[in-house]
Amino acid sequence: MKVNISKFKIHFLNIILASFIISCNDEVLDEIPLDFVSSNNAYEDTGDAETGVIGLYGLAQEWYTDVDEQYMFIYVALGTDEAYFGENPSGGTMSNWGIDITPSSSLPNRYWDKAFDLVYQANLVIRGVESLEFTDETDKNEYLAEAHFFRAFAYRILVYMFGDVPLVTEPIESPKTDFVRAPKSSILDLITEDLNYAASNLPTRGNEPAPGRLTQGAAWHLLADVYLALDDNESAAAAASHVINDYGYKLMTERFGNQYNIFEDENVITDLFALNNQNLSSNTEAIWVIQNDPNVTGGGIYSGERAFGPAYYNLKTPDNFNGYEGYYEGSKIVYNDTLGRPVGWVRPTNYVAYDIWKDDFDTDLRNAESNVKRHFYYTNSNSAYNGKEIVLENPKMIDTTRLLYPYFMKVATPTQHFTQGNRSGGGYNHKDLYAMRLAETYLLRAEAYLKLNELGKAAADINLVRSRANASLVNAGDVNIDLILDERARELYTEEWRMLTLMRMNNLVERVLKYNDNPGNPGLGIQDYNRYFPIPQSEIDLNTGAPLEQNPGYTN
Repeated sequence: MKVNISKFKIHFLNIILASFIISCNDEVLDEIPLDFVSSNNAYEDTGDAETGVIGLYGLAQEWYTDVDEQYMFIYVALGTDEAYFGENPSGGTMSNWGIDITPSSSLPNRYWDKAFDLVYQANLVIRGVESLEFTDETDKNEYLAEAHFFRAFAYRILVYMFGDVPLVTEPIESPKTDFVRAPKSSILDLITEDLNYAASNLPTRGNEPAPGRLTQGAAWHLLADVYLALDDNESAAAAASHVINDYGYKLMTERFGNQYNIFEDENVITDLFALNNQNLSSNTEAIWVIQNDPNVTGGGIYSGERAFGPAYYNLKTPDNFNGYEGYYEGSKIVYNDTLGRPVGWVRPTNYVAYDIWKDDFDTDLRNAESNVKRHFYYTNSNSAYNGKEIVLENPKMIDTTRLLYPYFMKVATPTQHFTQGNRSGGGYNHKDLYAMRLAETYLLRAEAYLKLNELGKAAADINLVRSRANASLVNAGDVNIDLILDERARELYTEEWRMLTLMRMNNLVERVLKYNDNPGNPGLGIQDYNRYFPIPQSEIDLNTGAPLEQNPGYTN
């Protein structure tokens, strides 16, 4: 039975920095927290440990599913070298860093609050579980390992996005207004400690209690990323090697599982992202999978179709009919159930849509039509153009930032929508999502080898990923950080948190200026100081007991 870890709600004390109440004369009001569960009274038996940990999964998975809609796609692609807001390039989300990322804008506040909430809740679970006696200490250690993983997961977001941040390792059960920023190095040290504990105490692959629960491989994978941030490249390579060598993970190279049988050129990449294939025991590439099962009460949903796909259904034929027209239960609709109902929020830059594919355009399986749909056809029997291909180059007919552009089908579930049938899912589906898979682990190790100047080993890891995709192999002399980022884009677009990757590498600004070709604002107005997000001004204002200093370059 699949355990719901998407929407489980628990009653923890939810004290985050934004919740401190300051009076109009800047005096801190006396506060008594009401209706909360503290670490001292929440845990009465071992069942409470399960409840607490499942709550952490719910908070973590909100970063992947539909809780924040457009906002989750910022750290995934928007505002980076990979994508811009197609529905409104001039004024949509992350179309201008100077407007969207300021000390008083909502986005830094959202990420700060959301990540710190997970930190605080993880601290509560750690203390609560530590207070319990277990018949089997292994069970206790596994719960603690999950909680430590999620604290590290949240702090990784914070330290990459904001740099120095408050270091909080104990539950906060009374008002606190004297937070100070700890050095980035101290935060990274805590993350590595948490993840090493998780790597030692989580179950191994195949022994987790339910699909979507963490394993040692997930901890080692995240450690590889964090060691790269610390410039501890030997440890990064070793952590990635644990995942690659010790737990039975393998890249999928043959067709498997559910197959759509819609496109002529479906291949193993198509199968990796087909509905219901992510949790199969035969899928040896999956390391950590986010669960969106519609058959679980409160199961999650994914708005990947809504975000990444073009709004094709708004097209008109040259003879002025709806470009797409069909019927659902006798009623006329303008949607295609293979394509769903996208909106065009996340339009890939030309770098992602075209440039990175040039060398192997016709042979790379990741660029096959089943994986990146580039050819669209009118579907309306009333039109003389029915069945004819839509010509992208006709500027009078096509808006290629919103209505038609290459559609990365890994976000979609063609013909398999369980809600809003008359709208082909309404932009939503119930695809389980890879939080981590082995192809990225190889690319993390390749990055470590590059930094260690072991270019032959780096090329070998990159070539394992490329050979599975039937892409031409690279030579050791070809390997540099740009090649690795290109390969990450080919392999991981829509999956990796690109903004965090570039912030970790400290090349976000240069990559956005070079590759983000938003026609309404090329380069998105990004400035050198945008290498970090600003500390939310509200946090600075409320933290009256100590200075919470702002990141350089930002003014309120």
